[in-house]
Amino acid sequence: MSVAKVLLVEDHVVLREGLKALFGGEPDVEIVGEADNGRDALSRVAELCPNVVLMDLSMPGLNGLETTRRMRHQFPEIKVVVLSMHSHEEYVFQALRAGASGYVLKQANSTELLAAIRAALSGGSFLSSSISRTVIDGYVSRAEARGRGIEMDRLTSREREVLQLLVEGVPNRAIAKLLGISVKTVESHRSNMMSKLGLSNKTELVRYALDKGWTSLDQPRRYS
Repeated sequence: MSVAKVLLVEDHVVLREGLKALFGGEPDVEIVGEADNGRDALSRVAELCPNVVLMDLSMPGLNGLETTRRMRHQFPEIKVVVLSMHSHEEYVFQALRAGASGYVLKQANSTELLAAIRAALSGGSFLSSSISRTVIDGYVSRAEARGRGIEMDRLTSREREVLQLLVEGVPNRAIAKLLGISVKTVESHRSNMMSKLGLSNKTELVRYALDKGWTSLDQPRRYS
């Protein structure tokens, strides 16, 4: 029997505890570790070698979308199942483009979540029952035809990281400190993103990223 060695990546402790309790009685699912942010998740993968990662999208700093993208690039053998509160097509589309094998809504039942993990382990894919595969396939085709999928690829990994922090309302000086770069470099990244996307100010950039499902935000974060 194949066993899913799962790394939980979720910044809410209560939810992580609930998931561990849920999986506790499943003989083919083993929780090998947990992380509460994207950067920690990447290092934990290298340390623990899970074969499935259950990934929250809405995390501060390095969100689940960017973490999934980096994880699939660095560890292509690992399967990622996204666990998200967002059911909009944009979020599902971006998660699948980032390399996720499954997308499960947080309001889904335990049967769906376990099915998604097992499907990923066997090389398959899974979407929550409330998300129509037909709708998503049609949306992906239309989006690619319009070049919408290509837009995000025009941003560098660092630019996407800065974008997530801008969405969270983090000041430029705090972004510079978090990423170990200068304030001038932060401003340069923001200017480059606006130029690439044809936007004129920070407000438009933040709204655009949220509307496209490139970044997500559960609640405002406080930074000094």
